[in-house]
Amino acid sequence: MEKKPMVILTGPTASGKSALSILLAKRIGGEIISADSMQVYRHMDIGSAKITSEEMAGVPHYLVDVLDPEDEFHVVRFQEMAKEAGKKI
Repeated sequence: MEKKPMVILTGPTASGKSALSILLAKRIGGEIISADSMQVYRHMDIGSAKITSEEMAGVPHYLVDVLDPEDEFHVVRFQEMAKEAGKKI
């Protein structure tokens, strides 16, 4: 299987990462794996600046709204989930 390059965007909250990631994903035919520790949870929309369906603009997103607040989440679980998303992409 051919390995494809991965682009990683980082930066502080409210710096425009989501908008830039959508623009870039559309331009290169990419998909997005969120690394936000709060957006992974369902029902945590207020205070997390969670991306909306409209803002996703049809670009597939992974690790957004996939766990309940009482679910355990830590770096090892993130790595497992992110690797699985990468395989799907």
